[in-house]
Amino acid sequence: MTDISNIIREHQAIIFKISGLYSNSEEERRDLQQDIVYHICKGYPKFKNESKISTWIYRVALNTAITHLRKSKRKFPSIRLDDSHHDIADTNLWFDFDEESKKIYAIIRKLNDLDKTIMFLYLDDNSYEDIARIVGISESNVGTKISRLKKQVIEAYHQLKE
Repeated sequence: MTDISNIIREHQAIIFKISGLYSNSEEERRDLQQDIVYHICKGYPKFKNESKISTWIYRVALNTAITHLRKSKRKFPSIRLDDSHHDIADTNLWFDFDEESKKIYAIIRKLNDLDKTIMFLYLDDNSYEDIARIVGISESNVGTKISRLKKQVIEAYHQLKE
């Protein structure tokens, strides 16, 4: 049996990415990471190997992040994409992106929870099958949503460049 600490270490990038995507501050990000690790440890004995461990970790992490948001009874501030005063670079994401990627992730962070999750998983090179399993929708629905979301994100990105 694999040690849970090794599994967490092997998949820590998933935990870091999701906590960065679903939090606005360093403190929130750390709290969310701890909460995700707790839920992974708590749920691991029930993991039945019916999917890849990474798929299961995504699902636990995303459910924890969304629950965390709902419990806090707050939403991220809503800012129209064409507001010129918004500083896209100040997104508080934990990872180091180039400027273009920061802009794209800032746009994605403004999507609703399901759309944000689907785009994040798509950009993280998950298959449509895995995305469908993680978010609980059909594979064809994933394809339709990704197509629509790519257009939406590209349009918003071009608006920022104008």
